[in-house]
Amino acid sequence: MAGYRCLNAAKIDLMAKEKIIGRINETEILATAFHSPDPEFMAVYGRRRVGKTFLIREFYGDSICFEMVGVHQASLTVQLKNFAQSLKNAIGIGILPQTPGSWFEAFSFLEQFIESLKQKQDTGKRVVFIDELPWLNTPKSKFLAALEHFWNSFGSKQSNLVLVVCGSAASWMIQKIVNSKGGLHNRLTRQIRLLPFTIPEAESFLKSRGVVLTRFQIISLYMALGGVPYYLKQAEPGLSSVQIIDKICFSRGGLLRSEFEKLYASLFDQSDQHIRIIEALRQNRSGMSRNLILSAAKIPSGGTASQILEELEESGFIESWIPFGKKSNDVIYRVTDEFTLFYFDWIKPLGKRDPGEGYWLSKQNDPRRRAWAGYTFEGICMKHIQHIKNALGIGMVGTFHGPWHYSAQKNSSDIGTQIDLLIDRKDASINLCEMKFSEAEFTIDADYAKKLRQKKDVLINMTKTKKNIFITMITTFGITSNSHSNDIISNSLTMECLFLNKSSLNI
Repeated sequence: MAGYRCLNAAKIDLMAKEKIIGRINETEILATAFHSPDPEFMAVYGRRRVGKTFLIREFYGDSICFEMVGVHQASLTVQLKNFAQSLKNAIGIGILPQTPGSWFEAFSFLEQFIESLKQKQDTGKRVVFIDELPWLNTPKSKFLAALEHFWNSFGSKQSNLVLVVCGSAASWMIQKIVNSKGGLHNRLTRQIRLLPFTIPEAESFLKSRGVVLTRFQIISLYMALGGVPYYLKQAEPGLSSVQIIDKICFSRGGLLRSEFEKLYASLFDQSDQHIRIIEALRQNRSGMSRNLILSAAKIPSGGTASQILEELEESGFIESWIPFGKKSNDVIYRVTDEFTLFYFDWIKPLGKRDPGEGYWLSKQNDPRRRAWAGYTFEGICMKHIQHIKNALGIGMVGTFHGPWHYSAQKNSSDIGTQIDLLIDRKDASINLCEMKFSEAEFTIDADYAKKLRQKKDVLINMTKTKKNIFITMITTFGITSNSHSNDIISNSLTMECLFLNKSSLNI
């Protein structure tokens, strides 16, 4: 990894050189920090299994001079013993160093170790990597105060130091590190919120592991597992997406059969409240307001409720947006994590029952599976909105995007409507998008064409917009050319647009 010291920080071809797939923006941040002439303090956060530790270890490699990982739900004594063992590994001696009596003493030991490295001829950057930082902050441990003192009194003066702190408890990382109001206020130099793989990243990751699937099957797999690298890593070459899902989600001992409880419990202290909010949200997949969520989840309004919503959103399980034509206090939330939705729809109802071999295969023609697939495909398209904008040729145009609906008043002659996705553009145009998941070309018949016209008319009448409206179809295999599609559809995109990035489209 020492070779990185000779590279241009802005241009690093990691996909060709190392095992890192995608993560282009993130690796550029890591490279810039490494080549900076200043001390660097970086926070990396994201949900469990998303690849945070792998990214840091693989990128910085031998430049990591000290690494320690917090122990989940361990005492202060255990954490300090863990520190001593980590220091032993860093020094490379056979004798275990003295266990520090406090975190202030532990960081003093770390300072002495870093100072000793200055005697070596190699003057390149040194990386100190502290993983699962929130787990180290045990009650009354004064860990945060010691970390603040270490950086402010020592680390911030070391031009050849990169301090990387990492954690899965995203909200804790945001509150205590990124937006710290104490001694670490404005001390961070860089931050990375690591999200699951996008569709093209997932494709590259699977190919790197010898798993070659059609793009339809990749999307089918993504709809169940999402883009979490550790989940995708369970896919085996030679199996179809249906077989892969069957094996890891429904077979006895399958990795994801019991993942859900571990996932939320490892991220949130009172995960039962987070799960209640998720359960409430999934009942209304078009989205819910804050008040409706808290009422359905039986959680009182207040600071705790706001914190739970923030934690779920920062961890990537839900998303909020302001509906078209609404104000900032009209925020709507919806579940966006594919695995969470798949768990509630298909894994949880089984309980401890063994569904038997070929369970997921037996559900392929189930109307419930079609409904689930349609909704999940919509969510995936919304996550890849930039890919869709690129395919429409509006990648650089400022936009608002999100679902939109209108509910007619009682005793009114108005027609209510639900629009999957609106892209409101700064060039006086709106894309009214409909997403359809199907195993062949989607056919627009007379009834569906009438519904599309009604949606357009309701949007115009209710919002009074003067903008040009393009009805846009986003489907897996495109739409059948007929008199209805030719008359009403302005743009037709296929699933291929989800696999393309800017460079692929020459935009």
